[in-house]
Amino acid sequence: MFVVFATIDRNLKHKGICALIVERDYEGFSIGKHEDLLGLRSTANCELIFEDCKVPKTNLLGEIGQGFKIAMHTLDVSRIDIGAQSVGIAQAAFEKALAYSKERKQFGKYLYEFEMIQEMLADMATKIQAARLLVYYAAFLKDKGVSRFSKESSMAKYFASQVAMETTRLAIQIHGGYGYTKDYPVERYYRDAKCMEIYEGTSEIQKIVIARNLIE
Repeated sequence: MFVVFATIDRNLKHKGICALIVERDYEGFSIGKHEDLLGLRSTANCELIFEDCKVPKTNLLGEIGQGFKIAMHTLDVSRIDIGAQSVGIAQAAFEKALAYSKERKQFGKYLYEFEMIQEMLADMATKIQAARLLVYYAAFLKDKGVSRFSKESSMAKYFASQVAMETTRLAIQIHGGYGYTKDYPVERYYRDAKCMEIYEGTSEIQKIVIARNLIE
């Protein structure tokens, strides 16, 4: 099944958007090419093709014209999910970097003995913890039943995705040349982290959402 957003009248703008459930075997509906992604390689990102596709009225989610409202609420929730994904990617990259710093020697010393590496590890761990707490707080508000938590979910996604990108970059840096090879997982974490700044609203969009909520 697929949830599709479509308008009944373009002149109504966002007030004309409806949310519909489209089942895979519906006539006029087909799936196009699978997108060849930089990261998140196991996800099914495909083009959806509609050619005179008819959807029953019973497949309408909510009321006519409530699609935009449903989409915005969905984004509030899914941005928490992406914040959590970002924390997970960052945590994995940090753990690999920490373990590698205890195994690899340069100039007769383990990497973790160099103060520059210690600084990297300290920054990574601190920012991951801060990102995790932002995600937890947004999730707490959602579970508590607060009607709107757009600001908090956007903050969680925005900051956590930045932390994921920075942490994975530093993890590759600590691994050196090996970090740039597919023999070590940190290069995959780096590719996966980039999408965290893009989907469900780019980082730039998150800042707009945060700012508007602060002003209101």
